[in-house]
Amino acid sequence: MKKLYFFFSICLTGCAITPQNEKPVSVHDFGLPKIYRTNSTTDHQQHLSKNLLVAEARSPVWLNNNTIQYRFAYQDPTQSYKYANSRWSASPATLLTHHIRNSIAITTNNKVLSSTDSVRADFILRLELEEFSQIFDAIDNSHVLIKLRASLINRSSRSLKAQHSFNIKLAAPTANAAGAVKALAESSDKLTEELVNWLSKELIKTMKKSST
Repeated sequence: MKKLYFFFSICLTGCAITPQNEKPVSVHDFGLPKIYRTNSTTDHQQHLSKNLLVAEARSPVWLNNNTIQYRFAYQDPTQSYKYANSRWSASPATLLTHHIRNSIAITTNNKVLSSTDSVRADFILRLELEEFSQIFDAIDNSHVLIKLRASLINRSSRSLKAQHSFNIKLAAPTANAAGAVKALAESSDKLTEELVNWLSKELIKTMKKSST
């Protein structure tokens, strides 16, 4: 009996003093920015002699954090969950703002401003992120969804020149956090490409109207 008691004492002591091996948290962003080709590159560069302020994207409270979120569409699509061991390096709205701003800056030869710049902008691009998550259609099948509304505003007149809603849906390669990160990063690239082309067309139309 004493031997058995001594054995359990050693086991309990060992469990108490041995540290638990916790899985490290993976931190992700969207990767390096890419150069996007517009449908009318020459006109785009010509008309973007005007300065554009890309304001920080807004997002609902549940998205205003750095968690990677997912939903079970087949069970309860109104409830969202977060991965325990994977994070974004910043909130999706912040990452997307920098991604879009950097991409437009590359395309327009640095005619893009942030809210911290003292230079007065001619146009403001406002972004509202509505959805940025992985959605499971089945336990082993998922896709990602990004919803963003963009508004182009003339800063002098405070008038809305154009507005467009972007919906990007892409299948996730794996039904886990790694698949969510890969698909959301690719979707962010696709969203940015579509937004740059839309912005190019709208600015060209606006500048042509003002010159007539």
